[in-house]
Amino acid sequence: MKSNLFFDFIVDKENKTIYIKREFDAPLDLVWDAFTKPELLDQWVAPVPYTSRTKHMNFEVGGKRFYAMVSPDGQESWALQRYTFISPKTNFKLHNTFADKDENPELPGSEWDYNFREQNGITEVSITIYNESFDRMERLLEGFKLGFTASLENLENLLATLK
Repeated sequence: MKSNLFFDFIVDKENKTIYIKREFDAPLDLVWDAFTKPELLDQWVAPVPYTSRTKHMNFEVGGKRFYAMVSPDGQESWALQRYTFISPKTNFKLHNTFADKDENPELPGSEWDYNFREQNGITEVSITIYNESFDRMERLLEGFKLGFTASLENLENLLATLK
């Protein structure tokens, strides 16, 4: 496994945007599946000691993923993602918002744009997150960076076992 994989996390507060770029030592097909199949997403997307549980997911334009981050004591924090664009194996976009257990969104949310490319067996994932509210972004930023970084490490470990 390659040990010097690229990782970058840039916050542009003025434009309410976060840019994340991460390389994975895995083929594009496998990385794409890890981001688009609920049975794989639930294995990596929550930072330990939390777990992820997808209630339902329909990965198509107009479809959605409704899932919970579950704490060790069983408390659920729900999120709703609506897919707005999909170009297989290269790009997908979604609108993300917190929600209650009945799928009622808590606005404002954020727009996520995922891009994938592979070169020499290394797959690069670039994610741009535009936040509709500066206050929301500012409030969540520190915890989000720690949690998302840990989740991407979970993904790296999962991919190593699936290769």
